[in-house]
Amino acid sequence: MSASPPPIVLASTSWTRQTILKNAGVPFEAVASGVDEEAAKAGLLAEEVTPRDVADALAEMKAVKVSHRRPGLVIGSDQTLELKGRLFDKVDTLEAARARLLELRGEIHKLHSGVVVARDGQPIWRIVETAKLSVRPFSEAWLDGYLERNGEQILSSVGCYMLEGEGLQMFDRIDGDYFTILGLPMTGLLDFLRLHGALQA
Repeated sequence: MSASPPPIVLASTSWTRQTILKNAGVPFEAVASGVDEEAAKAGLLAEEVTPRDVADALAEMKAVKVSHRRPGLVIGSDQTLELKGRLFDKVDTLEAARARLLELRGEIHKLHSGVVVARDGQPIWRIVETAKLSVRPFSEAWLDGYLERNGEQILSSVGCYMLEGEGLQMFDRIDGDYFTILGLPMTGLLDFLRLHGALQA
């Protein structure tokens, strides 16, 4: 008699990440990580950790913390936005979003998406994928219309755009995996879950 597959836990209540896993047919339970991300990020930046490694470290913190209280394979993930070596955080208002998008206009920025899987309180697999996005020199009139049409939903994205929607119009070049841009690189993760018997091979 074959062993039952290990449960899969997502250490996040992110609607986007939950939707990605659901659409991929992955059975999982979503659990808030309880990690104070702002404090953790501030500590990492004080140690001059790179934006890429911040994403990796935060993903590990989330996975490990939930793994101490949930059995099975716990998926932690985090995404950072880097422009000219600087890490950008999410903004809280549409006014700040407008300023953020004007700063990104005409520039190339990076999105680093880290995923760590933990079991029994220990990280056992990790990956960090990076996408490079070139923002076209859009007009302020277009930007004002974009903000009016899309409203506060764009505040859920660190870049204040949703690539799966009208935000796609901001770019003139995108180099990178679609799921990396959404914040949860999937192909390597699915391979790992199959290898560990959580998904059917």
